[in-house]
Amino acid sequence: MGDHHRVPDSCFAERVGDLIDLSMNERTALARLEERPRDLRRGAILLRENDPQPELFILQRGMAMSYVLLDDGSRQILRFLHTGDMLGVSALVYRDSPETVVALTDCTVCPFDRSVMTALVTDHPRLSAIIMVMNQMEKVALTDRLAALGRTSAKARIAALLIEMHNRLRRRDQAIGNSFTLGVTQEEIGDATGLTAVHVNRMLRQARGRRADPARGQPGDAAQGDAAGTGGELHRTLRRARPALAPARALGFACSPPSPGGGLARE
Repeated sequence: MGDHHRVPDSCFAERVGDLIDLSMNERTALARLEERPRDLRRGAILLRENDPQPELFILQRGMAMSYVLLDDGSRQILRFLHTGDMLGVSALVYRDSPETVVALTDCTVCPFDRSVMTALVTDHPRLSAIIMVMNQMEKVALTDRLAALGRTSAKARIAALLIEMHNRLRRRDQAIGNSFTLGVTQEEIGDATGLTAVHVNRMLRQARGRRADPARGQPGDAAQGDAAGTGGELHRTLRRARPALAPARALGFACSPPSPGGGLARE
């Protein structure tokens, strides 16, 4: 195949391609979302809560997080964002951003206008359908996190969060095993789980002491090993994770058999 037929690289197309088989035209359409890359330094704010948000973004490289500030000045982290995520989707509905998005590492983001998304929905309804499925998957994960804040122990909240992050990272790198680099601080884990950094530190030390060599274990390694000790408290999160793609059947997609590289295929 000559260079003039090469489909442009797109990290968002790669993520969507994990769920459905994409045609060349669909991959090209998704690549257009990443035509204007922009670098962000660690700590840079991409979107600020209550500020106008005229654009959407694809996170092409790095890691970010979204959060809101509560009336008492405390921070509630909503999501940790990874390569291939679409950011600022609320711009399709709201003029102002309902959340702040900040870079956790040096990042590359690709802004695109609402009109680009409108054209994508009009010209490629199958892509708009799978994007809606992905948004529903994120909504379920956020719903489970909310339920966990009030109904599970500190240990279960931390373990569920770290397992979720491990699974997200492993989709991008199958070489990742049980031990992995989190890329977040204990304070950030606490702000995502409703705990203080001191409490997070205590839980991780307890987990590491039981399940990992203190000289070698990383927080992710300890939490993975300690997950079994949370009993039924993780059942809801894990149960949600397995059938998350089932709603896609109603959109004309077929679920493939569960496997590390599995996804949705066109019927």
